[in-house]
Amino acid sequence: MKKFIISTTINPPTIAIKKFDNFKDWTLIVVGDLKTPKNYKLKNGIYLSSKDQNLLDRKLSNIIGWNCIERRNLGIVLAKKYDADVIALVDDDNIPYKDWGKNLLVGKKKLINTYQVKTPVFDPINVTKYKNLWHRGFPVNLLDYRKATPIGKKKITIQVQADFWDGDPDIDAITRIMFKPKCKFEKRIFPFYSKKISPFNSQNTFLSSDLLKDYFLFPDQGRMHDILASYFLQYRRNINVVYNKASVFQKRNIHTSAKDLSDELIGLKYTTKLINQMTKNKFNYKRFFSKRSVDAYKEYLKHF
Repeated sequence: MKKFIISTTINPPTIAIKKFDNFKDWTLIVVGDLKTPKNYKLKNGIYLSSKDQNLLDRKLSNIIGWNCIERRNLGIVLAKKYDADVIALVDDDNIPYKDWGKNLLVGKKKLINTYQVKTPVFDPINVTKYKNLWHRGFPVNLLDYRKATPIGKKKITIQVQADFWDGDPDIDAITRIMFKPKCKFEKRIFPFYSKKISPFNSQNTFLSSDLLKDYFLFPDQGRMHDILASYFLQYRRNINVVYNKASVFQKRNIHTSAKDLSDELIGLKYTTKLINQMTKNKFNYKRFFSKRSVDAYKEYLKHF
């Protein structure tokens, strides 16, 4: 099985990247940017410089633009070119535990703890002990109705495995400003899933390569690029997204809370509309996303 780890960075090789670079049976691809140090080097993995990315697909590179995490799409294109079976999307500030990637569920059929919700969207953080938090991208208008009820175990085939993150988790900027949480998630509740659509990020997530055609980090979406990619994928494909125990500790890179909130406002404004359209099977990505996003996705599709 060919397994690839994909990340982006503007930093010198971090502790997390060095650890990912040394995992056996995995090939690390780091996608650089204009701010990435010119002498960036990996011991075992592949570093995609700005020149390499332009050689891979100059048009896609130009449409996406620079200094943005959406350049991760170029890493996905390269992994596809190398016939990847599974890809893991990670951030360079998520330090992997020793057992990272060893409990790989993608492609397997397993008995999974199952939750039922009355809302059109499932919030995975709601089933943990941190009831005051919610996953980035969960519609805030549904917060009062997100109660999840356990309904036993169900045997399902897993296409997406979204591992959790101890430390500073991937939560809505509003909750980070309010609570400044440091989390340690209980292992006993994992893995779990719900039939309902649910947000997952590109921070510590494993995907089957046959999904990549419908998984795309759309530009012009602020900090919602990966969340909208997760919703888009689930709308296009009838898949099972399973949330698994934390396999990284996030030692968060320097962020400005006000900027994070500003970059997430697009989600507050449009996520409910998106979910409503998807629920009614009336979603048209060519009308919903900007022309630049649509053009970028069209170019991306040429690789599949």
